[in-house]
Amino acid sequence: MKSTSERILDAAEDLFAEKGYSATSLGDVADQVGIRSPSLYNHFKNKEALYSAVVERLLTKFTATMQGITQGETNKQRILEWLETVVRCHHDNPNLARLLQHAALSGGPQTNEIIELLFKPLFISDNTSADREEMMLTLGGPDLQPWVVMALNNIVMSYITMAPMYRDMIGIDPFGSEALDKQLTLILKLATAVMSYQETDQ
Repeated sequence: MKSTSERILDAAEDLFAEKGYSATSLGDVADQVGIRSPSLYNHFKNKEALYSAVVERLLTKFTATMQGITQGETNKQRILEWLETVVRCHHDNPNLARLLQHAALSGGPQTNEIIELLFKPLFISDNTSADREEMMLTLGGPDLQPWVVMALNNIVMSYITMAPMYRDMIGIDPFGSEALDKQLTLILKLATAVMSYQETDQ
């Protein structure tokens, strides 16, 4: 059985993902959990602390995936495997993409920290390692690389936030295994096309 803190985090994660930071109140969370609002303060000192705990728990699920960018030898197959892992991770944890969409539009605590942790490692920096630089150059070259990263990331994350709108049109559950297979096929084909174009353009 889950502890009260875990139940609070579960409810808060769903509400922050659905409504965003500003539009979610501690009363909303308490109602979802089935406790009185003052009881929340026994576990989290305020809404910002609760939001931070939600973000930290979500990011923990993703950070192991991101470590693959900076460790080990880079090659095309490894890039494709990493992309597949990212897609599967978002598919299994859709609330992060939803929460980030709200943060992008209306802000919220830790937005800068999220960007630093999740996205900054994908961009070339002055102290880029040889392996990372090879990966980044493979994904579009120094001029286009940031746009390639943003485009692929937008496709992955916007699928999570927008696909439910198309549920009836596509005729399948957008979060079912069949839809996941199709999403993976698309992402990997796009990444392969980008890498092939980079080879012919050199």
